Amino acid sequence: MAHITVTPATERVTVTAGGVELANSTNALVLAEGSYPPVHYIPKSDIEMARLTRTATASHCPHKGDASYWSVDTDDGVIADAGWSYDQPFAGVAQIAEHIAFYPNKVRIETA
Repeated sequence: MAHITVTPATERVTVTAGGVELANSTNALVLAEGSYPPVHYIPKSDIEMARLTRTATASHCPHKGDASYWSVDTDDGVIADAGWSYDQPFAGVAQIAEHIAFYPNKVRIETA
């Protein structure tokens, strides 16, 4: 199994797309997995969920479980599969349940 750590983010995380703030959180988690760049998982309670729609896209990670994907509705249009979540993550990463991560090439993710 890949070495995975999940720790609280030490900074505020904001996510924007198309000029719209999608998330603003001081409760994000940072998941580090092997040599991959760290990923911010943001609690759904800190996300403007009215702008997200679950898509039919799904994938499986042998270390985290089954992922669902989310499109983002901005004033400029829809960004397909801009984020993902694990509804029932494996026990080793259980704390990322009810969180969504976003692709940095599809939205702007900033920390401060």
